[in-house]
Amino acid sequence: MAAKKILFLTGDFAEDYETMVPFQALQMVGHTVHAVCPGKKSGDKIKTAIHDFEGDQTYTEKPGHLFALNASFDDVDVAAYDALMIAGGRAPEYLRLNARVLEIVRQFAAAAKPIAAVCHGAQLLAAAEVIRGKRISAYPACAPEVKLAGAEYADIEVAQAVTDGNFVTAPAWPAHPQWLAQFLQLLGTEIKL
Repeated sequence: MAAKKILFLTGDFAEDYETMVPFQALQMVGHTVHAVCPGKKSGDKIKTAIHDFEGDQTYTEKPGHLFALNASFDDVDVAAYDALMIAGGRAPEYLRLNARVLEIVRQFAAAAKPIAAVCHGAQLLAAAEVIRGKRISAYPACAPEVKLAGAEYADIEVAQAVTDGNFVTAPAWPAHPQWLAQFLQLLGTEIKL
């Protein structure tokens, strides 16, 4: 397996698990992962939030860890990356307002490079208008945006993920095993024990 270079889009109040776990897991299997956030550079930190499912109508939110970025957003060159990963949580809500973020997502989609989005990450896919005709999962509250963007909302269990073409999406962090496995498959990553 040739190691891949992955751009990881995140931001303040991204979901803690949806930031930390994929970032570390992709490095663990040998990939280079550059975590970036608009307006921030390598070494800056973002605040994360822990979202949990405790029987309420929606998730609960608690403060998460500080997460150190390891690359600078202003230096992103899409051509230098093999894939894109988008963290969920509340970060996509404001990241989708950044024209450069949307252009980055569009460039990855136009090049048919693998794109993984979890939870509210589908808000970026919808705002970038790159999911028309695709089957896309997301946190259920994002279903209207997925549908308005011309995609089929995949109403799957919270621990499941779905792949359609170059997109791998999931509803929330409990889907990490399936979501990451499907993303690694798109990347051509082979793990040998």
